[in-house]
Amino acid sequence: MYRKKLTIALLSMFALPMLAQYEETEIIVTDDQGQQETIDLPEGMTQDVDSLLQLFHNATYLSAADDCNLPDVNPVYSKEEYIERLSALPTEMEMVYNEVVQACIDRYTGRLRRSVSLMLGASNFYMPIFEQALESYGLPLELKYLPVIESALNPNAVSRVGATGLWQFMLATGKQYGLEVNTLYDERRDPLKSSNAAAHYLSDLYKIFGDWNLVIAAYNCGPENINKAIHRAGGSKDYWEIYPYLPRETRGYVPAFIAANYVMNYYCEHNICPMRTQLPAKTDTVMVSRDVHFEQIAQVLSMPVSQLQELNPQYRKNIINVGTKPMDLRLPSNLITAFIDNEQAIYDFNADEYNKKRSEVVVKEAQAPKTGRGRSAGSRYVTVRKGDNLGAIAKRNHTTVARLRRLNGLKNNNIRFGKKLRVR
Repeated sequence: MYRKKLTIALLSMFALPMLAQYEETEIIVTDDQGQQETIDLPEGMTQDVDSLLQLFHNATYLSAADDCNLPDVNPVYSKEEYIERLSALPTEMEMVYNEVVQACIDRYTGRLRRSVSLMLGASNFYMPIFEQALESYGLPLELKYLPVIESALNPNAVSRVGATGLWQFMLATGKQYGLEVNTLYDERRDPLKSSNAAAHYLSDLYKIFGDWNLVIAAYNCGPENINKAIHRAGGSKDYWEIYPYLPRETRGYVPAFIAANYVMNYYCEHNICPMRTQLPAKTDTVMVSRDVHFEQIAQVLSMPVSQLQELNPQYRKNIINVGTKPMDLRLPSNLITAFIDNEQAIYDFNADEYNKKRSEVVVKEAQAPKTGRGRSAGSRYVTVRKGDNLGAIAKRNHTTVARLRRLNGLKNNNIRFGKKLRVR
């Protein structure tokens, strides 16, 4: 097994912004010979709690637990205690201990302990969704902690390379697994649909590699990079054997996953109090058949717009745009009947204010400047001959009957002999 002695790069609080960013995103590994190696951390481990709270819509629905009196002190435990706790987790996947794992545990229980508190509160809402998706594909339920290291349980998280949502799908991979993305709608942010897509993807990766450590490593850096590392390691399919040949972030990915499993189960041993969530325990979906804005729904149902945003993060602009099929809307279960009973009132509520997109417009013709004789410059008139009709006049003047009627304000095709008609 690959083992290194770790040190975390500690920087002065007065360091330059670039150095502060370095501290946030990387750890430095020093081996017994003094050789240093830099490992990138998953992005879910690189944001402090304040920025995380700003990104979370559900910050409104998370509050400190008033019945938790644990001291804000992170106890010190022996290596043997960490090994025993990891071994005791009821997992199919191996939860090994080494110094890399320890460094990730220390980060979660130390600097990120407030973030862990926030994620524990959010997990009451998200974990049942993850478990159901994983169960439907027969996957190990401990994979539910992948979004902890991917997005810190933020459904609106966007990485520096554009990966989006709880499970951090890239655009191409998301579409490959059936997730729709457009300007107003992004199913990568939908907790249910993205979780099902992620379970499908993880299932496909397991069919390729047959090893869960390699599966989650491939989830991070792609199957091609895992195959390259296996080849460079002489064909070994042990994650810890191919570890030196992996991209920097992937070297920290499996250790971070093990650490996430640890901290989400043993948070009490580190005096971390879960935040209390006010999100509804029970939700359900209704189908929306017309374009509607979140404000219209919120006003009629007397609910906060922020709650709609949290329950439906897939709608990027607070607008549900119905195209060729009805769109789903997740609501607290106790408001489902109210929506059904008031659906038409919701669509009609200040409709002109919230639905300003026009479906049809009339093209207005440019008006030519007036001449001294009171007629438009550039206009041309003809006199109706005996036996003329609009069709004949239109043909002679290279125009159409409809245009003649519009230019002359005619309600029908009747014209009089001797009348002057404008033909342009």
